[in-house]
Amino acid sequence: MLYAIISEDITNSLLLRIETRPAHIKRLNDLKDQGRLILAGPHPAIDSNDPGEAGFTGSLVVAEFADLAAAQTWADADPYVAAGIYANVVVKPFKKVLP
Repeated sequence: MLYAIISEDITNSLLLRIETRPAHIKRLNDLKDQGRLILAGPHPAIDSNDPGEAGFTGSLVVAEFADLAAAQTWADADPYVAAGIYANVVVKPFKKVLP
């Protein structure tokens, strides 16, 4: 089943994100290589694909996991969680309807 992992950043997370990004991206690429990643990306803090110093306010990952517990375990092990970048992470089942 698919699960949405919706994360909210702490204030001024950009420098921590930059430092931690390689490990975070590696895990996402692992999901992609397994054919389980549907989409992933950050929420820019301003109305721009490249927010510069404004940074990001959080992230969204939609991926396939065996169950909610497995999705939660994966989300809890994110390097952004360990680095203290995420203030809040919500994991919930997701039903893709379109496209």
